Amino acid sequence: MPYNQNLAQRIRTILGDRPGLIEKKMFGGVGFILHGNMACGVQGDEMIVRVGVEKNASALSRPFVRPFMAAGGKPMAGWVLVALNALETDIDLKQWVDQGYEFARSLPGKV
Repeated sequence: MPYNQNLAQRIRTILGDRPGLIEKKMFGGVGFILHGNMACGVQGDEMIVRVGVEKNASALSRPFVRPFMAAGGKPMAGWVLVALNALETDIDLKQWVDQGYEFARSLPGKV
Protein backbone atom coordinates (compact mmCIF):
# COMPACT_ATOMS: atom_id res chain seq x y z
CA MET A 1 0.00 0.00 0.00
CA PRO A 2 1.45 3.40 -0.94
CA TYR A 3 1.92 5.96 1.78
CA ASN A 4 0.25 9.36 2.03
CA GLN A 5 2.61 11.71 0.17
CA ASN A 6 0.73 14.80 1.35
CA LEU A 7 1.16 13.83 5.00
CA ALA A 8 4.86 13.13 4.42
CA GLN A 9 5.29 16.56 2.83
CA ARG A 10 3.52 18.27 5.73
CA ILE A 11 5.92 16.53 8.14
CA ARG A 12 8.93 17.54 5.99
CA THR A 13 7.77 21.15 6.12
CA ILE A 14 7.49 21.09 9.92
CA LEU A 15 10.85 19.37 10.38
CA GLY A 16 12.62 21.69 7.98
CA ASP A 17 16.37 21.32 7.59
CA ARG A 18 17.39 20.12 11.05
CA PRO A 19 20.96 18.84 11.44
CA GLY A 20 21.31 15.06 11.68
CA LEU A 21 17.84 14.36 10.28
CA ILE A 22 17.42 12.02 7.32
CA GLU A 23 14.48 10.54 5.48
CA LYS A 24 14.41 6.83 4.74
CA LYS A 25 11.94 4.43 3.12
CA MET A 26 10.74 1.95 5.76
CA PHE A 27 7.61 0.13 7.01
CA GLY A 28 6.19 0.44 3.50
CA GLY A 29 6.30 4.19 3.93
CA VAL A 30 8.82 6.79 5.01
CA GLY A 31 10.60 7.45 8.28
CA PHE A 32 12.28 10.59 9.59
CA ILE A 33 15.39 9.61 11.50
CA LEU A 34 17.54 11.71 13.81
CA HIS A 35 21.09 10.47 14.37
CA GLY A 36 19.97 6.90 13.65
CA ASN A 37 16.81 6.98 15.78
CA MET A 38 13.38 7.15 14.21
CA ALA A 39 11.31 10.12 15.32
CA CYS A 40 8.23 9.78 13.16
CA GLY A 41 7.07 8.68 9.76
CA VAL A 42 4.17 7.78 7.51
CA GLN A 43 2.69 4.35 6.89
CA GLY A 44 -0.33 4.27 4.60
CA ASP A 45 -2.57 7.12 5.72
CA GLU A 46 -1.29 7.17 9.29
CA MET A 47 1.58 8.84 11.06
CA ILE A 48 4.01 6.72 13.05
CA VAL A 49 5.29 8.52 16.14
CA ARG A 50 7.94 7.27 18.51
CA VAL A 51 6.74 8.59 21.86
CA GLY A 52 8.76 6.39 24.22
CA VAL A 53 7.56 3.79 26.69
CA GLU A 54 6.93 6.39 29.42
CA LYS A 55 4.44 8.32 27.25
CA ASN A 56 2.93 5.31 25.49
CA ALA A 57 -0.26 5.03 27.60
CA SER A 58 -0.85 8.78 27.47
CA ALA A 59 -0.49 8.83 23.67
CA LEU A 60 -2.79 5.83 23.28
CA SER A 61 -5.48 7.53 25.37
CA ARG A 62 -5.85 10.27 22.75
CA PRO A 63 -8.53 10.02 20.04
CA PHE A 64 -7.59 8.38 16.73
CA VAL A 65 -4.38 6.85 18.13
CA ARG A 66 -3.61 3.13 18.20
CA PRO A 67 -0.58 0.94 18.85
CA PHE A 68 2.00 0.46 16.12
CA MET A 69 2.20 -3.26 15.45
CA ALA A 70 5.48 -5.02 14.71
CA ALA A 71 5.72 -7.95 12.32
CA GLY A 72 3.76 -10.81 13.82
CA GLY A 73 1.08 -8.53 15.27
CA LYS A 74 2.84 -7.59 18.50
CA PRO A 75 2.40 -3.95 19.62
CA MET A 76 5.64 -1.98 19.88
CA ALA A 77 5.62 -0.13 23.20
CA GLY A 78 6.59 3.48 22.75
CA TRP A 79 5.39 3.66 19.13
CA VAL A 80 1.91 4.76 18.03
CA LEU A 81 -0.04 5.26 14.83
CA VAL A 82 -2.00 8.48 14.53
CA ALA A 83 -4.94 8.62 12.10
CA LEU A 84 -5.46 11.53 9.72
CA ASN A 85 -8.50 12.62 11.79
CA ALA A 86 -6.07 13.68 14.54
CA LEU A 87 -3.78 15.53 12.10
CA GLU A 88 -6.19 17.87 10.37
CA THR A 89 -4.51 21.11 11.44
CA ASP A 90 -0.85 21.99 11.19
CA ILE A 91 -0.88 22.67 14.95
CA ASP A 92 -2.10 19.11 15.65
CA LEU A 93 0.50 17.64 13.31
CA LYS A 94 3.30 19.78 14.76
CA GLN A 95 2.52 18.53 18.28
CA TRP A 96 3.02 14.93 17.15
CA VAL A 97 6.11 15.74 15.05
CA ASP A 98 7.67 17.61 17.97
CA GLN A 99 6.92 14.77 20.38
CA GLY A 100 8.62 12.23 18.12
CA TYR A 101 11.55 14.52 17.39
CA GLU A 102 12.13 15.33 21.07
CA PHE A 103 12.05 11.65 21.99
CA ALA A 104 14.55 10.77 19.24
CA ARG A 105 16.73 13.69 20.35
CA SER A 106 16.80 12.28 23.90
CA LEU A 107 18.38 9.03 22.69
CA PRO A 108 22.07 8.43 22.10
CA GLY A 109 23.00 8.62 18.43
CA LYS A 110 23.68 5.44 16.51
CA VAL A 111 26.70 4.98 14.31
